[in-house]
Amino acid sequence: MPYSRRDFVKLAAATATGAGGSLSAPPPAAARRPNIIVMMADDMGFSDLGCYGSEIQTPRIDSLASSGVRFTHFRNTARCCPSRASLLTGLYAHQAGIGHMVNPRPGLPGYAGDLNRSCVTIAEALRGAGYQTMMSGKWHVTPNDGRKHNWPLQRGFQRYYGIIAGAASYYQPWTLTRDNEPVAAEGNDFYLTDAIGRNAAAFIEDAARKPDPFFLYVAFTSPHWPLHAFASDIERHRGRYREGWDALRAERHERMIRAGIVRREWGITPRDADVPAWKDAPDHAWQERRMEVYSAQIDRMDRNVGAILDTLKRTGKEDDTLIMFLADNGGCAENLAFGVVNHNTPKAARDGRPVRSGNDPSIMPGDDDTFASYGIAWANASNTPFRRYKHWVHEGGVATPFIARWPNGIPRKGALTHENGHIIDVMATCVDVSGARYPESYGGQPILPREGRSLAPAFHGAKIARDDAFYWEHEGNRAMVDGRWKLVSRYPGRWELYDLEADRCELRDLSAGDPARVNAMSARWDRWAKRCNVLPWDEVRKVRAPGPGE
Repeated sequence: MPYSRRDFVKLAAATATGAGGSLSAPPPAAARRPNIIVMMADDMGFSDLGCYGSEIQTPRIDSLASSGVRFTHFRNTARCCPSRASLLTGLYAHQAGIGHMVNPRPGLPGYAGDLNRSCVTIAEALRGAGYQTMMSGKWHVTPNDGRKHNWPLQRGFQRYYGIIAGAASYYQPWTLTRDNEPVAAEGNDFYLTDAIGRNAAAFIEDAARKPDPFFLYVAFTSPHWPLHAFASDIERHRGRYREGWDALRAERHERMIRAGIVRREWGITPRDADVPAWKDAPDHAWQERRMEVYSAQIDRMDRNVGAILDTLKRTGKEDDTLIMFLADNGGCAENLAFGVVNHNTPKAARDGRPVRSGNDPSIMPGDDDTFASYGIAWANASNTPFRRYKHWVHEGGVATPFIARWPNGIPRKGALTHENGHIIDVMATCVDVSGARYPESYGGQPILPREGRSLAPAFHGAKIARDDAFYWEHEGNRAMVDGRWKLVSRYPGRWELYDLEADRCELRDLSAGDPARVNAMSARWDRWAKRCNVLPWDEVRKVRAPGPGE
């Protein structure tokens, strides 16, 4: 039988006191031990899904929203591998050793660049509770140095397919791996998003034949650069962006307001100062093509989500499966300089043509001999209506869509919740609904207490009881959210203060008028930083060991 509201109220009380986090005993009914699927998009902005205001057609992901719950105030950590570390472990990324990227910094535990042994992954926790554990997609929580000590099969997963690295060609991905062995991309029609979706569906087919529930982590690389998409997919979006980024931001914002995702009184941030008005921008055809390819990448991801949903339905697992969908950071404003080849770039296209790497208006992106990104102007549109991007911890960097669907456990079909959530909450949610226990030790090593709280009460419209704020640090960018108040700083700048209930777009800095609140909150942030191995960014930058990262 499904969870009742009373179950979730009990669960909220347990998590508020830091108790074991599960109900009094693992319930025997199938609906009480659901299958769990966590799906994550890569470098996708807050407004890039149809159900969050986008013009991009995402009907399969939208179907999760229409039959489940959308969060309007969910946040990630603003960067790829820190978000993955926090999602997998329920800890702040620095506690798990991934305070920055996967470039190890000797002597700095918070910046080891390698998932440590003071944490457990969701797979490790749920496997101990009898779950089958599988993953398809991007790993990116260990250095790409040939060692396998922290690959998925060494961190609790029984099956794996995907890339170990942080970025790759969609046609010829490097570090492509099945279980513990490197594999090659198969066939001239290989496309990484399809391969991730296809393998995820196959894992479900296999798991459905066994009596035990399963946990599946699907980490798409879409729509992370490079801009790669099949010509037929790009054609589906041809001409959609001829009105440019200013018009796109305005129309998305209006849809978001009508949907209840954002409030009209928050307004919308000004166009980025480094972006010209569309009417003044050069190379319109090239600029349109960049967004067409980006949209095609999300479109293709949505169709693969559909294939996974179809497999759940076909195997009879749909009703007893909790699905959570989110993104690892906001839209990405990174520019790939023309002619610069990095470790993610293939040496040549599949037919031997040289790869033309970087952003140049003479090169229309999409094919496998290109390696480009969509740029700051379109990232500004992706993050409508917020400020900043991936890397930064203003809302444009950390706000993510978050959708939860569970037919036997979430009765609020198509509901919105304005409860605050954080990527550290995913582990707690998985542990709670599965009846598993978060361990105090694992493999003979003491494990840090989890930081997150279960999101399950919000599935029934209840409050998520919390005893602390949320915190961020990435490349010196700092933030803290405590209820309606946000303290935030763009490195190397000073603290800013915002009332998120009145101004979630962070347009009216209140710090000068409320220094007492700034001082009190910044002191709490300092205490958190000391507890969680966070160091001043200037100190971190002095310590670096060579190695491939993103």
